Parts: sequence; structure tokens; C-alpha cells
Amino acid sequence: MKAAFLEKIDTPLIVKEVETPSLKKGEALVRLHAAALNHRDVWIQQGKYPKIQLPCVLGSDGAGIVEAVYDKEAQHWIGKEVVIQPGLFWGNNPKVQSQRYEILGMPRWGTFAQYVVVPVSQLYEKPKHLTMEEAAALPLAGLTAYRAVFSRGALKEGERVFINGVGGGVALFAFQFALQKTTEVYVSSGSEAKRKKALSMGAKKAIDYKDKAQFSALAKETKGIDLIIDSAGGETFNYLIQLAAPAARIVFYGITTGPWKNVQAAYAFWKQLSILGSTMGSPQEFQAMLNFVEQHKIKPIIAKTFPLDAIQDAMQYMAQAKQFGKIVITIP
Repeated sequence: MKAAFLEKIDTPLIVKEVETPSLKKGEALVRLHAAALNHRDVWIQQGKYPKIQLPCVLGSDGAGIVEAVYDKEAQHWIGKEVVIQPGLFWGNNPKVQSQRYEILGMPRWGTFAQYVVVPVSQLYEKPKHLTMEEAAALPLAGLTAYRAVFSRGALKEGERVFINGVGGGVALFAFQFALQKTTEVYVSSGSEAKRKKALSMGAKKAIDYKDKAQFSALAKETKGIDLIIDSAGGETFNYLIQLAAPAARIVFYGITTGPWKNVQAAYAFWKQLSILGSTMGSPQEFQAMLNFVEQHKIKPIIAKTFPLDAIQDAMQYMAQAKQFGKIVITIP
């Protein structure tokens, strides 16, 4: 099979022929038709991710057809179109992942390949309204967004929502999910083009996150936001505290611009804010996310597709962080 390997940090991914992996008890072999990139892949390549083990096939997201299973009781999966749940060993506590938790695509070989071996427990039927490319775009970012918006953020019908930094995979899914519950979804982006796209999709207003005055104006206009979803951190986090309504929830799943700086804690406790960390999600949340996507016929936004042989070009495109939507790899 063809697979894209990262052999050393800060080197290009190399596509080469290797033997198709064999199966062990409890496992399934999936012939992948599409995969998708996440910032995690770039961070691993750059050496900015914990416990890196190389060489490895990266890629957490994938969709394809089950070609073989080890166990007789799992044979009903053969021939089915599936998406792969990328989080392994969540554990029994729905509130938090176990110490064994890991994400597909390092150390376990991932989806930047023609075939991938995963536990049968990671197989979920592909939503029927999605193409393979759309389905491949969904797993890691969709799960993270679903947990942030619903499990941690507890979004209710008609609440005011603010998505900070729309355009990336998780933020865009959070935006699409929130639009199913409320018409008052506000977003930010440093890109005018991304702001315009978000407005065309239903955002009530789109502001420039580099302009503090726009946060202040939005706070006055809305009288405060009920649920804020953030992955930026850094200086902007204080703007979010100011933007939040009394008793609001701020859910964050990353700090891509760096740690919080000089957090205005007095505002946070006086407003009775809930500041909630979130990451990934449980198997039950993955199924709930797929059900939600199917119920509302949500389609992932694909920014650009690349063939597997051009995987390094896709990685460079992801590193630029200019995309609106997911970057998808088509697999011959």
C-alpha cells in the first residue's frame, strides 16, 4: 500500500510503498478513500507535540470501506462505508479521558495511507448524505466542536453564541452546529474574506479579533454573549471576558496565540462566569455528533483537496492557516 511517512521532525512527509498491515484480535482493516488534516499533524511535523514517536504515518481523520475484520462476530462491518473515530481508550468516565487516551496518527499509524488498521470499536457508519471527502473532514474537529458546544457549553435554544477565530476546522464546525440552535451566532476572524464567508453562512455579525474596539461595540450591542467558544487564548481572552454576559460560559480548547495574559479575574468572578476547558470527546459524543450532523444534514466545508502524492503540499498549506474549512486528502 501507499502511505505517507514522517521519518524525522522538520522533514517533509514521504509517500512510499509498504506492506498492508495485518490484523489482530478486535481489529478491522479499512480501505481509505479520503483523509483530512488537522493542526495536530503540522505540530507533530514541527516537533511541537508531546511524546513524538517516529517514523509514523500521520493522519487522524479518515473515511473508507471496511475490507476485512479479524473476528467472526464483526463480519457485518465488511463492505460498509465508515468514518473512523480517532480517539482511542477514552475510558469509562464520560467527563474526562483516561490516562491511556491517544489519538490516531501517532504513535499508532494513521490515515495518510491507502489502508489503516483500527479497533472495530472505532468504526462508525458514514452519514449517508456525505461524500467520502466530506465524511473524512468530520471526525476530530467535529467531535471537538460538539463536546465544546453541547457537552461543555450546554448550548440552549436561542442563546447568543460567539465563535472566536472562525475558519479553522473546530471553530467552523462549532459555528455550523450552533446555527442549528440559534440565529444569534457571532464570529470573529482576522481575515475579511473569512468574515464575509461566515456572514453568507448565517452569522449575525463578524468582527475583527485584532480590534479591541469591535469587541467592546459587540458587547454593548448584544448586552453580552451567553456562550463563547475559543481556541486562541493570549491577549484576546480578556476581550472575551468583557464580552461575556453574566453567568455566561467560555469554553476553550486551545491557546494557539499563547497563554492567557494578565487575566481580568475580577470581571470573571463578578460576572459568575464558567470558564471550561475541553478537548476531543467520548465515543458516545462521537455517535451523538454523527446523529446531529445527519439529522440537520450538515455538510463539512472543504477548503481544498490534495491527492495523497501531494501530502507535503497539503501540510504546507495547513501550516499557513489561511484556509476556511478542512483540508482533505483524496486517496487512490
